[in-house]
Amino acid sequence: MTHTHTHTHTHILSIFSSLIMDVQLVCSTLSLLLPVLAALGSGDDGWSMNVQSEVRAIEGYPVVLPCTFSHPQHSQHSSLQVLWRLGHGQSATILYRCTTRSGTTTCEPGPQQDQRYRLEGNPREHDLSLRINSATLQDSGRYYCRVEVLGREHFSFEDKMGTKLRVETPPKILSLLVEGSEQSGYRAVCRVQGSPLPDVQWLGPDDLLEGSVLGPLAQGSQAVYHTVSQLRDVEPGQQYTCSASNPLGRDQATLYVLPPRPPLTVAGASPPLLLLLSLSVGAKVLLLVGLGVWMVQGGALQGVSCWWK
Repeated sequence: MTHTHTHTHTHILSIFSSLIMDVQLVCSTLSLLLPVLAALGSGDDGWSMNVQSEVRAIEGYPVVLPCTFSHPQHSQHSSLQVLWRLGHGQSATILYRCTTRSGTTTCEPGPQQDQRYRLEGNPREHDLSLRINSATLQDSGRYYCRVEVLGREHFSFEDKMGTKLRVETPPKILSLLVEGSEQSGYRAVCRVQGSPLPDVQWLGPDDLLEGSVLGPLAQGSQAVYHTVSQLRDVEPGQQYTCSASNPLGRDQATLYVLPPRPPLTVAGASPPLLLLLSLSVGAKVLLLVGLGVWMVQGGALQGVSCWWK
């Protein structure tokens, strides 16, 4: 009797321990499934979208921003709307919008669509890639693509991370000039544009010189593409070269600092000019004297004598 009771008790403990393990396994499984269930309940419904985190472009050339999507409930017969915007939130700008109607394969943009933007991909093939013709520095920023299944509002998806477009351009010297006076001293100022921001060096009459950065040329977002460098204590009668470089190339310009003008004489005229004016006045005096002699010796006296007759 005692042996049987002990065996029964051990069997019950084994069953109870097995149940505890099963409960732990179920809880562990649920903890793994909760994020998936939360995502499904949030309206994503299995959407997925692939984009590149960053795309680089050269100013003046076209660039493509890749974007593809998939959806298990997507129907080839649904009408789709594609949107591309620059920026996030209230400050975002919609750059491109097109619609693929049911039964068609083309995505028709609106009548006011900027022609620099066009869809490179085919939404029917789950490709929303955007092409930007002749990229500019102002195109740099973060882009977001979005697709909507028209008629079913919860069938839409937008990538949350976006694609950062970085437009690059070789250095360009915008201006090179001399400022200051003889009393305060002269300085050379070089204004440069480029992306990545160029490195500026100065070359004097004999060797490299040390310049200093004054700050950006532009305000706002364009400031990251401009810089101003100055070279102090430049000397008249010498030439100086401003050289700007980045990984895409180099640009340089040279200026010659003119020596100060010689002081002006009385009335602001130089000696050669005074001599020229003196010669001119002398010629007029000789002309008047000659005319007087002619009048005395010639026709004028004859007129007087005729009158007396």
